[in-house]
Amino acid sequence: MAVSILHRATGSGMATLGTILFVWWLVALASGPASYEAFLSWFTGSWAPLGYIVGVGMSWAFFQHMASGVRHLFLDQGTNFELKGNKRTAVSTFIVSAIATAAFWIWILEKSNG
Repeated sequence: MAVSILHRATGSGMATLGTILFVWWLVALASGPASYEAFLSWFTGSWAPLGYIVGVGMSWAFFQHMASGVRHLFLDQGTNFELKGNKRTAVSTFIVSAIATAAFWIWILEKSNG
């Protein structure tokens, strides 16, 4: 049940925060170099820790939503209703999302430093 609720929460959160960030980026881009630099400062300047928290949170939400969606796809096909298997796949969504988020950010940080 927690995975299903979290699936909805991550979907709504990504839609809401993602839309806000995308519109902010577009407005900053259209407003000129000074506005765009102010936008980038949230991710590269003095506000960078907050930008990383948002970035890691959004990527974790994406991977959690994706793993949960795959799990729900199998449930919709009529499989994995046994309690033991169902619980195992529910826990695995958290493990997969944590590993995928860590791997994604390791890859991002290596590319930006290399």
